[in-house]
Amino acid sequence: MFWHCQMTVLSQLSRSAGRFSNRETFMKKTLIALATSVAVLVSGAAQAASHGKTKVCFVYIGPTGDFGWTYQHDEGRKAIEKEFGDKVETAFLEKVPESAEAQRPIENFARNGCNLIFTTSFNYMDPTNKAAAKYPDVKFEHATGYKRAENVSTYSARFYEGRAVQGTIAGHMTESNIVGYIGSYPIPEVIRGINSAYIHAKKVNPDVEFKIVWAFTWFDPAKEADAAKVLIEQGADVILQHTDSTAPQAAAQAAGNVVTFGQASDMAEYAPFPRVSSIIDDWAPYYIARTKAVMDGTWTSVDTWDGIGPGMVGIGEITDAVPAEVKAEALALKDAMASGEYHPFTGPLKKQDGSDFLAEGEIADDGTLAGMNFYVEGIEGSIPE
Repeated sequence: MFWHCQMTVLSQLSRSAGRFSNRETFMKKTLIALATSVAVLVSGAAQAASHGKTKVCFVYIGPTGDFGWTYQHDEGRKAIEKEFGDKVETAFLEKVPESAEAQRPIENFARNGCNLIFTTSFNYMDPTNKAAAKYPDVKFEHATGYKRAENVSTYSARFYEGRAVQGTIAGHMTESNIVGYIGSYPIPEVIRGINSAYIHAKKVNPDVEFKIVWAFTWFDPAKEADAAKVLIEQGADVILQHTDSTAPQAAAQAAGNVVTFGQASDMAEYAPFPRVSSIIDDWAPYYIARTKAVMDGTWTSVDTWDGIGPGMVGIGEITDAVPAEVKAEALALKDAMASGEYHPFTGPLKKQDGSDFLAEGEIADDGTLAGMNFYVEGIEGSIPE
């Protein structure tokens, strides 16, 4: 048995409040939604508290049915329930905006019996830490952030490893030599992915060109579909995405001979074509381990950044639409990264402006990768401010 509260009043909220042209209207709508959720949470928490179970709670940026980022986090939540059965209860809030108002639902979770709270988007960072300061006995886990405290851990995945595999396939499969990339927001996580995909596409196809469209949303099917259509009109016959819905897959399918890759989850409904492979975020083992640590009293604040080797980043099935030799090359790259034999950011590499980035054989350190705010040499266009 589990209890949950869904914020459905704001049906089109994304990871950023910036979508709203009228901030006052946004705040009013947010407060209405939060007030509704509070009433449900209090009732649910009171019931849960009577069971004496470990309560694990999640704050989501998108809907659980996005079949991307939030969907995969929710699969991790379900894995906790399956692993621990009646020893745990879980709760979630979906479509919580990335603004100061996120602090309220996080605090409501802490106030109403949650022992462990996962906040699953970058701009929940400050609200999470402010809530944690008020509730030192509650454990918090923040995805993709970097601010920690005694009761706040951070965790993320090395998605750029998966982008290296995608770039390799993309470079081989493009016939127009134009690869389109749908970016969400120009943060280091997304920029790393673009650079990694480009580096590896360029290795196998020196003539490849990347065209990038910034959607400025994590989840907005209409915007994502429009971005895909723009890229296809510009000649892209391969499209990668760092947004959460399957809309780009549908746009590519409608266009015909356009290759795509699943983002965050397998998006296998579009396989074997146009979706020829995917990056899969597998949060379940981490969520189970951190829940167990709370249950047995061994939880401590840590920073986790895992990739293909530990299994946090998975590569979805590479379909038969990909030539056998290309598939073999991509899987060999995956294995080399998993074993630590190869790092996607290995020199020689230059920055977009021609200045040196990495010398021959030099590997980028985690600090540089975590703060990456530049394109590598060969990518055209500028990163939005």
